[in-house]
Amino acid sequence: QGRFPLAVIEEARDGSEAMEKIEAFRPDLIFMDIRLPEENGLVLTQRIRDLYPQSKVIILTGFDLPEYRQAALESGASFFASKRTSSAKDIVDLVHSVLSTPSLS
Repeated sequence: QGRFPLAVIEEARDGSEAMEKIEAFRPDLIFMDIRLPEENGLVLTQRIRDLYPQSKVIILTGFDLPEYRQAALESGASFFASKRTSSAKDIVDLVHSVLSTPSLS
């Protein structure tokens, strides 16, 4: 959190808890995995984008396949990143980029 000193970071165990926290905190940025306990991260991303269009969602997953990238973008994700190939610097740069890009919604 040192690189983002004003950030409030919340974590959720599953999709239900994620939606509760999103409702309570209305975050600017959400990191989402594709697989969550009892939930599909892509479906959850679509729900988030429908209910909270101001929030930007980054899919950060170990499932780095072209079909997942396409599905992530179709679900409304702002960006797709691989856990396997993204360095800490890549993630920091991505956060800066996503938060500085105006929302289309």
